Amino acid sequence: MTILLVAFLVMNVVGLLIMGEDKKRARKHQYRIRERTLWLVALFGGAVGTTAGMQLFRHKTKHVSFKIGFPVLAIVELYLLIKFLL
Repeated sequence: MTILLVAFLVMNVVGLLIMGEDKKRARKHQYRIRERTLWLVALFGGAVGTTAGMQLFRHKTKHVSFKIGFPVLAIVELYLLIKFLL
């Protein structure tokens, strides 16, 4: 149980940081982080962090797949986490 919670927290911190990093690179017109990578981080437990990063950094908010997909995935991940912890 503890490992699951730690993994969930780590992936969400990574999700938040990766969204911030991609926004920073976008502003500087540098090489960007692939959208596929952002989705993989979200799918492997970081959806809450990527959703928070999307809102905090105002990044990818015009992309419907991110705007809808990340929050829906975050709800699913939170639901599954609660189910596993109880």
